[in-house]
Amino acid sequence: MIRLLLVPVFVVVYFRTTAEPKYIALAIFAAASLTDMLDGYLARKLNQITDFGKLFDPLADKLMVLSAMVCQAVTGVFPWAAVIVVACKELFMVLGGLFLLSRDVVVYSNIFGKAAQVCFILSLILSFFHVPLAQWGTRLDLILLWITVGLAILAMIVYTAEYLRSLKKPKE
Repeated sequence: MIRLLLVPVFVVVYFRTTAEPKYIALAIFAAASLTDMLDGYLARKLNQITDFGKLFDPLADKLMVLSAMVCQAVTGVFPWAAVIVVACKELFMVLGGLFLLSRDVVVYSNIFGKAAQVCFILSLILSFFHVPLAQWGTRLDLILLWITVGLAILAMIVYTAEYLRSLKKPKE
């Protein structure tokens, strides 16, 4: 719930901050990312995995990443094409997840999805330093962003293939 509440706080702080880099917005984004890791670790360690957490944890992740990507696109740091591809992929994943849930199929994260999430966080953190990176002659944030978009699409393909197979299997 904290991460969901941090999404609008992040957006407001991002656009209200005039200084570059936007350290307060970056701190909010980093805090939300750290709470995601801590939440997942504690849920597994304390065996406190809940249906609520299974639904809202990925939702909070998606909303924070997409919000940060949109903010970076609005200010010209990220290309809109990357944001649109990721938003369409996430919409497909949410609708697919709801479809599978209606058939009592639970969607579990895979290694590609987890790797994409970590890479999104890293590319977004780097994006706060877009200007200094560009001045040093590197676009590391954008390179990592496009690698991450590809990884996210790969994760979607793996999820889709895996769950299409599970729908074809007879119920035990």
